[in-house]
Amino acid sequence: MDRSQTGAAGEDVAADYLRSLGWTVVERNWRCPAGELDIVARTGQTLVFCEVKTRRGTGFCSPLEAITARKLRKLRELSVLWLREHRVCPARVRIDGIGVVWRLREPAQIIHRKGIG
Repeated sequence: MDRSQTGAAGEDVAADYLRSLGWTVVERNWRCPAGELDIVARTGQTLVFCEVKTRRGTGFCSPLEAITARKLRKLRELSVLWLREHRVCPARVRIDGIGVVWRLREPAQIIHRKGIG
């Protein structure tokens, strides 16, 4: 599995995980000239923009450590652009980080941090 396939598989796992929580996945891989949002989901009255980071193993670092302050600024910018484009004004908006770790012959481990930015 190459890097892009690993990332796509991790996003699939993250979307399935969110659905298992009863969330609605509104959109995946939304793109605009400024960048991309991995998953936009709704839970109750909250619209959540999820950044998904996937790793094969834990040798380097936790996948969520890859969500830097610069990336958070970009996610905030992209979330505003998404809201404008879709003309929605939810009661609450949040940015979450979801880390997916693939280990040899084990199910994927999911790390979900709510409200990272």
